[in-house]
Amino acid sequence: MLVQIDKEPAQPRLPDFLRKPQHEFQAVTALKRELRSLHLHTVCESARCPNIHECFSRGAATFMILGNLCTRGCGFCSVPKADPRKVQFELDPNEPQHVASQAAAMGLRYVVLTSVNRDELWDGGSTHWAATVRAVRAALPAAQVEVLTPDFNGDTSAVERVLAASPHVYNHNMETVSRLYRRVRPQADYTQSLRVLAYAKQSHPEILTKSGLMVGLGETHEEVKELLRHLRTDGRADIATIGQYLQPTRRNAKVARYVEPNEYEQWRAYGESLGFRAVFAGPFVR
Repeated sequence: MLVQIDKEPAQPRLPDFLRKPQHEFQAVTALKRELRSLHLHTVCESARCPNIHECFSRGAATFMILGNLCTRGCGFCSVPKADPRKVQFELDPNEPQHVASQAAAMGLRYVVLTSVNRDELWDGGSTHWAATVRAVRAALPAAQVEVLTPDFNGDTSAVERVLAASPHVYNHNMETVSRLYRRVRPQADYTQSLRVLAYAKQSHPEILTKSGLMVGLGETHEEVKELLRHLRTDGRADIATIGQYLQPTRRNAKVARYVEPNEYEQWRAYGESLGFRAVFAGPFVR
């Protein structure tokens, strides 16, 4: 008797406009070597960003602090995971200064910092966050600093610690539309993330606020527009980014579709009509 085994649906074929050549391998390898010498991590590597060769070859990177193990299991992310109930891992007290030193050595004029989630820490890692921002600003006083933070479980005192260090841009990504949160961000909350952005803007109106989302996870065109409206309510976000989700490993959420370039233009125009200072939308926008 033959038994039919249902196969998992294949991923949509990657269209030509999403294919990027890899180049400048020596420059990429050299930067990775420098980062490892200081025990530093980048989200470019850990999250398998498709822009890594382009960015590393021109001496740009997004530093990922608080280590390389995340306490959450988001479906879209390939950063290594750890259960805080079973694994305790210490913060590197030298990391803030090492980030600042590396950013200065790279001659960066715009420094982007992000981090894993550290839900087991009393402050979510926000004290370490603030120390890193201050170290970078001291090392590169002419540079702009953007922070892309976790939600800190909605703890506004943790958000305030980061804001008090005076970054130029406070970024917290929504990542996806409300309907998909349970599947894509099961340990996060849509409304809570909106509250984090609202607090940042209301408490420090001089700091630009920013948020990003991925498309291609199963959202509808109208749901993206709804999220943009939510981000502009009470001026929560000044800047929005929209980019294509690309499955980093087989363990991660599958791509529902590859969004055509003309749709990004529609979302960009709609976002600008809502009053965003800027909307960056395109397949490789991160």
